Amino acid sequence: MSQTAFDSPSQAMVDEAPGGASVKIVLAAVALSLLFASLGQTIVSTALPIIAADLGGIDNLTWLITAYLLASTVAAPVSGKLGDLFGRKAVMQGAIAIFVVGAVIAGLAPSMGILIAGRAVQGLGGGSLIVVSMAVVGDVLPPRDRGKAQGILGAVFGVSTVLGPLIGGFLVEALSWHWIFFVNLPVGALAFVVIAAALETPAPGIRPRIDYAGAACLATFLSAIVLIANMGGSAVPWVSGTMALLLAIAVCALAGFVAAERRASQPILPLELFRNNTFLVVNGVGFFVGVAMFGTITFMPLYLQVVQGVTPTVSGLFLLPMMGGLIAASMAAGQLMSRTGRYKLLPIISTAILAMSLLTMTALSSETSLWVIAAGMLGIGLGLGPVFSVGVAAIQNAVPARMLGVGTASANMFRLIGGSIGTAAFGAIFASGLSANIAGHISGDLSGGVRSVSAEMVASLPAADRVTVLEGFSNALHPIFFAGAVLAVLACLLSLRLRELPLGTTLPGARP
Repeated sequence: MSQTAFDSPSQAMVDEAPGGASVKIVLAAVALSLLFASLGQTIVSTALPIIAADLGGIDNLTWLITAYLLASTVAAPVSGKLGDLFGRKAVMQGAIAIFVVGAVIAGLAPSMGILIAGRAVQGLGGGSLIVVSMAVVGDVLPPRDRGKAQGILGAVFGVSTVLGPLIGGFLVEALSWHWIFFVNLPVGALAFVVIAAALETPAPGIRPRIDYAGAACLATFLSAIVLIANMGGSAVPWVSGTMALLLAIAVCALAGFVAAERRASQPILPLELFRNNTFLVVNGVGFFVGVAMFGTITFMPLYLQVVQGVTPTVSGLFLLPMMGGLIAASMAAGQLMSRTGRYKLLPIISTAILAMSLLTMTALSSETSLWVIAAGMLGIGLGLGPVFSVGVAAIQNAVPARMLGVGTASANMFRLIGGSIGTAAFGAIFASGLSANIAGHISGDLSGGVRSVSAEMVASLPAADRVTVLEGFSNALHPIFFAGAVLAVLACLLSLRLRELPLGTTLPGARP
């Protein structure tokens, strides 16, 4: 039997996954599902202004993003556990169906409220697909080869980050914004059929007992945390009754979750995982990097448009160096992990590169060369690439097979929470710095932070005020990049605490 592209260097791996399907076919199905889900997350960004003009409700526009993020965060641990209990195939097909239903609701939406509801439904399906897709890798590949496969999946996710907005922009210009949702129907049908052919239905076993109480408490806790991070200081004042209520809900839900997990026979997120070194370190690193990544990259297009004066399209293209670095580093790290069986140094080195790259961004000004910015973005991508792909493979190697889905889901969950908190926290830092730096030089309310200043507004200013505003804008971003660099350093130091476990060359339970 010939070797596949994912063979271990120490031992030939069988061409068939458990159940008889080709490993190549299974991984192709997983990659298609991941691309389908991640495109659904990014394709809407370029259509937001047109949607707001058509449906109205511009004040609620950010909820199109928040609703998807919130639903994805909640879905991650629940779908991971359901995959452990009922098999990945059923959960993936259910997630595809949910995602497509959400796309239909969004595409036919007559109002902003219904569109937001559709995006929330899409988030439940998309978040589940991403998690379970990554868990399938642990089912069909031995630990030594998982890093390589996770690196490829990381590359797929990186491609979708760039491809999504481009496809969305094309569909909006050629057809209408409705088609950014309707296009999911044929792609979803293809993914459903491929998954049906590639994955096997597990044989019936002991009837699982679903931890409803734990799932409800965890979902409530995650929802409250994401809402606090996304609404605090913008839609709702930090010091307000609403914030106090959300905080109280989060605390009570967390207490209820701990109590429920201690009693549950099959907990949704077993507390024993929090005594696992790899689980704690990898997810801690993912959280810090999530804060740094989402919290800093959010502001890069804004700086390019306002300070450098480039078009929105060109500012979007500056994400390409970052995505190129992410894809290259992710795949290279997976190859190295497979060939050597070692992985501890990879997050240490990558987070150090991330910290140095973010530090270069603290010197941004109106005089900074675009080539310097592109080089910095490339460095950020090189620093991000290995963190998530290696982290998922390390967790899958460290947790029992019965917790594979839950362990995989945790990596996505902590990254999303970090990203949500980072975006909110850094947005508050930027708004405060912007107001202090350019007060008196520009009219209007600056409390909106990233939405307060536009390139057109700056261009209309007198020359002297324009120079002051551009420098003040750049200076307001410096603390954000510095904070991101500090978080990357913390992630690097935390990575030093990771206990490296041997990577096996056979599937758990398989014959050596």
